Amino acid sequence: MNVTRQDIDALNAKLKVVVTPEDYKKKVDNSLEKYRKTAKIPGFRPGHVPVGLIQKQYGKSVLAEELNKIVNDALYNFISENKLDVLGNPIPNEEEEVKGDFEKPDTFEFTYDVGFAPTVKVDLSAKSKFDYVKIKVDKNLVNKQIDDLRRRYGKMSSADAVTEKDLILGQFVELNEDGSIKEAGILHSSTVSTEFVEDAATKKELIGKKVGDKLVIDPRKVSRGGKDTASMLGISEDQLVEVGEKFQLTVTEIKRMEMAELNQEFFDKLYGEGAISSEEDMRQKISSDLENMFIADSDRLLTKSVYDELIENTKIDLPDDFMKRWIRLSNEKPITPEEVEEHYPSYAKNLKWQLIQTNIFKANDIKLDNAEVIEFTKALLVQNYAQYGMPAPEDKELTDAAMGVLKNKEEANRVFDMMSEQKLTNFFKNTVKLKEKEVSYDEFVKLAN
Repeated sequence: MNVTRQDIDALNAKLKVVVTPEDYKKKVDNSLEKYRKTAKIPGFRPGHVPVGLIQKQYGKSVLAEELNKIVNDALYNFISENKLDVLGNPIPNEEEEVKGDFEKPDTFEFTYDVGFAPTVKVDLSAKSKFDYVKIKVDKNLVNKQIDDLRRRYGKMSSADAVTEKDLILGQFVELNEDGSIKEAGILHSSTVSTEFVEDAATKKELIGKKVGDKLVIDPRKVSRGGKDTASMLGISEDQLVEVGEKFQLTVTEIKRMEMAELNQEFFDKLYGEGAISSEEDMRQKISSDLENMFIADSDRLLTKSVYDELIENTKIDLPDDFMKRWIRLSNEKPITPEEVEEHYPSYAKNLKWQLIQTNIFKANDIKLDNAEVIEFTKALLVQNYAQYGMPAPEDKELTDAAMGVLKNKEEANRVFDMMSEQKLTNFFKNTVKLKEKEVSYDEFVKLAN
């Protein structure tokens, strides 16, 4: 068996695999013998079917199967031994057909196309300047956080009339265009939170309503998108297209959140007994917690800025024609050339980022070692326990749980992606020149979007 390489250009090549009878004959004979021992053919006892009959029935398919295995092994061994940095996998050449005769098997020649990963040079150093945008934790932001916490630990009570942050329990009845009740229309009880009603006119109409009051509204204006609207009306999202805009809402109950008082009981619920003893201490704690929490947001925005810069300014040529064919041939479901063309720019952009990231990791000896991955996964689990107010288990149990998570391929990939992003962010922060820029929370949200 012989594999030769013929370069087309810097990014494309052909690999020719020549397979002789010495490479495949013994394997084909062994496979046919297995068939002979197990084949059930009328008129013959199992294991006594003539070799010639087995050869006639299964010879070509067995030969094709064994050739496929041999060629695949030969290609990947050649790629590995020659340390070729290929993209995707080798794919059959469209112009050169397989040379060889399956009727009279002898020497076979197969031609495959391969695409090479381009050389990538990432221009990133202390001369590279980026804004490091931080959220300004001001009095308003702290007040909002305190209100959210007080609301979370508060209690619901009944109210006489609707205000801007009440929960309305009511019955929706579908109406005809003339305002009459639609026969066999929708009849469903649900809730409306006035706090999240964005349509000003609808919100104004809701304010002041009392139990028993009726009003005509469009459910879409008191909900947040198709899924929420469908849930509010007790139907599937697909049915929304058939639903009109007029509904009668009858207010059956009004619930109001009474916010928790700023007292020692509240402080103890939040931070543990005696940890905080005054509103001022709580404000300082919240301010510190917010600053630490927002570091991750600032890091993500920095990483996005560097990503955009590198994608825009790092010259990377790809073997585009090869990649498009490879995508089409390797896709699990049939995909047309037109569909490939439509989605290829996005695919190419993702591939370029993978190449840039790989280059950064190799050039700077950034690695994800096994022990580090386990410790990172354990930290994620501790966060999950804390989120549900549960203490983390002992280290051995936590380690076993982390190992269990990493055995799940999808979960392991998610952990590796998170670690890779974290390491990249740390590399960026330690490499480029950062200019700190403080903005309000709302300004930050706009930038992040």
